Amino acid sequence: MGVEDIEAGLRLCRAAGWNQLDGDWRVFLRSNPAGCRVAVEDGEVVGTVTTMRFDDRFSWISMLLVDPAYRGRGIGTALLTEALRVLEDMPCVRLDASPAGKAVYERSGFATEYGLVRMRALAVTPGRSDGVRPMEERDIEAVDDLDLEAFGARRRMVLNHLRSSAPEYAFVAEVKGEIAGYVVGRRGFLAPQIGPVVARDARMAAALVSACGGSGSVIDVPEDDAEWLRWLEAAGFRRERPFTRMFLGDVPEFGQPKLQFAIAGPEFG
Repeated sequence: MGVEDIEAGLRLCRAAGWNQLDGDWRVFLRSNPAGCRVAVEDGEVVGTVTTMRFDDRFSWISMLLVDPAYRGRGIGTALLTEALRVLEDMPCVRLDASPAGKAVYERSGFATEYGLVRMRALAVTPGRSDGVRPMEERDIEAVDDLDLEAFGARRRMVLNHLRSSAPEYAFVAEVKGEIAGYVVGRRGFLAPQIGPVVARDARMAAALVSACGGSGSVIDVPEDDAEWLRWLEAAGFRRERPFTRMFLGDVPEFGQPKLQFAIAGPEFG
């Protein structure tokens, strides 16, 4: 896949009802230019898949899209096989699967890591955002270190993309002068997306999400944190659909998922 294929990728996003914009595709191509693929038939792009490498610890597969008119011909399976070939040197491959895709990935050997749920903000009643302020350039190093602790690998390119493209969703929480939490987000074709949200506890996570404000945004959160889900629902978020975080290879024993109250989205981890 090259930059010249982004238009086709966006066309497939629109056909699938996905949220990504031009800038999101450019992150994939900058992050791993040799690891993104398109399927072509009669000179037309009919499918895509992207891969990302996070240090040498694990990799990510996303944007597995097939033109609706070409589904059922094995194109999706071929793209997944190619993505796994590209990542065969990595100890662990991860992805976030929709309910429809989960069975497909299981047949390729992927196992469940944990469940996620997408929630959409309706009539939002945010809580207090004390101790939260807009993220500044001077915060980047501390945010990157905190994200490494939670996510298990550095992904500064992703964080920089989110902060620079949608600064209205970039905030940090300070405790005694130290960065103890952060949130970033992005604009989308269908809705803004909040995340990742990394914080020391649910109260801090709530303050960060409250700072983002507004209705209509979506957020992807772990499904097993009952306290956090209750706050989101009380604030006006409603459950929309589930995802499953899955892995192939070494068991993902890195990071601290309990610090991550929202992911960056299925495409970015």
